[in-house]
Formats: sequence, structure tokens, C-alpha cells
Amino acid sequence: MEIESLLGGENISELVTFAATYGLKLVVAGAVFIVGKWVAKKLTGFLGTRMKASNVDITVSQFIQNILYYLFMVVIIIAALGQIGIQTASFVAIIAAAGLAVGLALQGSLANFAAGVLLILFRPVKVGDFVEVAGVAGVVKEISIFSTTLTTGDNKTIIAANASVMDSNIINYSTQATRRVDMVIGVSYDSNIEEAKNILMDIANSDERVLEDQVVTIGVLAFGDSSINLVFRPWVNSADYWGVHFDFHERIKSRFEEAGIGIPYPTMDINLVRENV
Repeated sequence: MEIESLLGGENISELVTFAATYGLKLVVAGAVFIVGKWVAKKLTGFLGTRMKASNVDITVSQFIQNILYYLFMVVIIIAALGQIGIQTASFVAIIAAAGLAVGLALQGSLANFAAGVLLILFRPVKVGDFVEVAGVAGVVKEISIFSTTLTTGDNKTIIAANASVMDSNIINYSTQATRRVDMVIGVSYDSNIEEAKNILMDIANSDERVLEDQVVTIGVLAFGDSSINLVFRPWVNSADYWGVHFDFHERIKSRFEEAGIGIPYPTMDINLVRENV
């Protein structure tokens, strides 16, 4: 009675109506927030487990989980506010505008990040591979979120943006266990072609690095301006490629000299005409 006398009957009725109306909305909003947060944790946790099973880099996995979790939480908070009766259209517009501004400001970084995720997920290259990407060749030392680090043959460190790596043709020399050494050898027109081909075959057969289960291709490739070009293509293990490439060129030069087979070089004939003055 004392409370009724202080507040008045009408005030109590309005208070009860307010509590009944907004109290229920607050309960529903709280339930939406709690259940939504639980679902967000479960979904991102499941995604993290799947990425871990797929051997996705832990840094990328955690980053993607955090991004998705916060996106879920933004949606959940907007939904909870809508249950209370707050107009969320303005919030959505502000968030969209902010997201657009951030996206435009960081479009280069976001492109590199997306490319880094693709590199790690699809693994066209991996650490230790000798590759040619973005106009450079080297051994992959690290694949991070935004860049790929390579070391060249002369021990230079090159950091290439992941977007440029994915946008270029990727030539991976390490994916196959064997490689073919392609060499073009020019001999003079007056040389014995059959003898030259026999020497090349003997060089291939005498080197244990040349794979016996693969056919060594030797033939006439083209008639050049000053030489007959022979193609010489032995197969070797990838690790032996450059050793065979260098050694065979030296052996070919020595064996051709012993056999009197000339290796021509471009020449030019200059005819001088003297005019009587």
C-alpha cells in the first residue's frame, strides 16, 4: 500500500506494462546473443579442426577463425539489438561504409592475403621447391600471409608479394623426380653428322647419372646460318640436372675437338670495293 501510495496506481500499471514488454524483449535478445555466440564458437572451432586436418598453416587457420568469429558476432549483436526494438538499419549502413573504406584502403594487402591463403591451401609451391615466379627464380624459403621469400642461386633474398606470385605463371622444377636436359649443339656443315651423334650417345651412355629407363633423344633440329644444330636430350634425376648440363657441354667440346668436328660460330664476310677516283 505504501508503494502504491508513493507511485500511484497508474504509474505502477505503466511500470508493469513496460517491464512485461521490454523485459521479454531483453530476454529474447539475451538468448539470441548467448545462443549465437555459442554457435559462432562451434562453427569456427569446426572450421579450425578441418583446416588443421588439411595441414593448413596454423597462422592462417587462426587468422581465418578470428575473422569469421568477429563477423558472426557483428551479425549476432545486430540481431540482438533488433529484438529490443532498436533500428539496426543505420548500424548496418555504418558497418558497410566502414568495411568499404577499409577494403579500398587495404585492397593491395587484402589481395596479398587472399593469394597467401590460396598458396597455402592449394600448395602449388612449398618450402624447398626451386621455382620460377613473378619473373624471378629461386628456392622457396618461406610462404607467409602476405609474401613469399625466395633465395636465388647467387644467395640473394627476394620477397615477392603473394598477389604477384598467384597472378604469374608458376614454374615448379621440384615437383617431378626426373628432368630432361635439353641441349642444342651446333656442328659445321662439313662435319660427319653420324659421327657427332655417336659421340653424343657415347657421352650419355658413359655417365651413370643418365637414366637408363628413359630414351636419349639425338637428332638434327635445324639448319642454321652457320651450323647444323643437333638436339641432345638425356634424362636425369632432378638433383643432377645442372651437374649434367655443365659436365656434358665440357665433354662435348673436348670430344668434338678430338674427332675433328668443328663447332662453328657466326661469321660475316666483308667485301671491300675500291673505287678509282
